[in-house]
Amino acid sequence: MWRRSSRSGDSGGNCVEVASNTNGLVAVRDSKAPAEAVLFFPPREWRVFLGRVKAGEFG
Repeated sequence: MWRRSSRSGDSGGNCVEVASNTNGLVAVRDSKAPAEAVLFFPPREWRVFLGRVKAGEFG
């Protein structure tokens, strides 16, 4: 089951979708190209990444 941030709105913009029901991994894909590549991350790495994003480490 894919989900998108509620902050993405309904305009389709530049969004990623995330699924966490993938055998112990977090799956991430581009909402504009859902049939293209999917990236998989261990849950701990995904949480660290999100923390760094929220801390503004990526601009």
